[in-house]
Amino acid sequence: MEYHPISADRLTIDRLREITERRLPLRLSDDARRRIARCRDYLDRKMAAQKQPIYGVTTGFGSLCDISVDRDALAVLQQNLVMSHACGTGDRVPDEIVRLMLLLKVQSLAYGHSGVQVATVERLIDFYNHNILPVVYEQGSLGASGDLAPLAHLSLPLLGLGEVEVGGCVRPAAEVLREQGWEPISFQSKEGLALLNGTQFMSAYGVWSLLKAQDLSAWADRIAALSLDAFDGRIEPFGDAVHLVRGHRGQLATARTIRRLLEGSELMARPKRHVQDPYSFRCIPQVHGASKDTIDYVASVLETEINSVTDNPTIFPESDEVVSAGNFHGQPIALAMDFLAIAAAELGDISERRTYQLISGSRDLPHFLVAEPGLNSGFMIPQYTAASIVSQSKGLCMPASVDSIPSSQGQEDHVSMGSNAATKLARVVRNTERVLAIELLNAAQALEFRRPARSSEANEALIAAYRREVPFITRDEVLYPHIERSIRFIRSYR
Repeated sequence: MEYHPISADRLTIDRLREITERRLPLRLSDDARRRIARCRDYLDRKMAAQKQPIYGVTTGFGSLCDISVDRDALAVLQQNLVMSHACGTGDRVPDEIVRLMLLLKVQSLAYGHSGVQVATVERLIDFYNHNILPVVYEQGSLGASGDLAPLAHLSLPLLGLGEVEVGGCVRPAAEVLREQGWEPISFQSKEGLALLNGTQFMSAYGVWSLLKAQDLSAWADRIAALSLDAFDGRIEPFGDAVHLVRGHRGQLATARTIRRLLEGSELMARPKRHVQDPYSFRCIPQVHGASKDTIDYVASVLETEINSVTDNPTIFPESDEVVSAGNFHGQPIALAMDFLAIAAAELGDISERRTYQLISGSRDLPHFLVAEPGLNSGFMIPQYTAASIVSQSKGLCMPASVDSIPSSQGQEDHVSMGSNAATKLARVVRNTERVLAIELLNAAQALEFRRPARSSEANEALIAAYRREVPFITRDEVLYPHIERSIRFIRSYR
């Protein structure tokens, strides 16, 4: 069996996609095991020799940092931390994001600057490999001092507390641990803090949304090319010359993709009666390209984050330092996730406008893309649905990262709200997927009214596959199942 070795080597976004899509199990590398053990041994020696308090190791947390804890109670201190901070609420975090949380937490701990036991990291890997997923809730993190509440829920099952999902059923963690023959982990000093301080909730949502946004960016180009041909659009705005004199990489890449997708189209080669197209067609390179450039930027930010140590304090055995700082603060990725939400929303925004143009009765297409408009409403209301979704996404694009509410009696006086940025981003990405699926439904319908003329080989192959899932609509029928099938088609078609 092929494993992904957890090590100090850089984890790329592309490799994360491969791990998640292929469902590769994890394995702790020998180097990571040595790093973790060395840091744990160093911390034990440090505590035995040092009389000064170490934040979160021999003290309370947050504004309780000046209260020292007896050495014989340090394990209880860490267990109490996890129990008291498990205050999440709201919707459950989806399974695929919980899996990413586990993977990213293991990756961060494996660098050997957190002071955890090897056994603790191995148990997190056991959860991942056996698909035993802690029940985590979306709401509760301020995105600074770490994703405390969601990571506490992720960590409870290590202690035999909380709940996990196994085989589609939610069960008490203690019961599942007994079935597996696993003893609960006995936390040592600092371990609870290492598990709870970190950005793995934000990062997991960010990575999931980024991977979806990359896919949707490609789909936006495919569907736009189909819509352009179905609308009898012009190809001239997609030539290299106009984009080279502006110079944005995403813009040029989009124009070239659209030309490639439409190569050989009979429809595109026909003489055009109109001089230019509406912006939603003519400016596809500029709008889609800007989103591409944003996606690339956010990928670089998230890749840095997932290769970082983000708990506190940070332990440096080689220089004999234990530093209480702020790597748990989510601002670097909070800003990026707010930006990605805007970029993803814009792919949906311009898509809805193309859908509107297709049903508008322009350029010899029937009103609402149905043969007998009036008797039939045709595709009138899918555009309403797309417009409603786009409007919601605009509201969700209000940045979360500009907000801050002090907590912990003023000790934690500026927070990132990155968790809210992350969960809003995921909603926007899902919304954009739905809007693009509705455009695909309309574009495929419109193209049939251009027959017998044919589109490009790429477009015809796409339509042939799509028609195996979604039929041409000749008269009014219930449409919501077709919208749902269109969404599933976007998710599954390769």
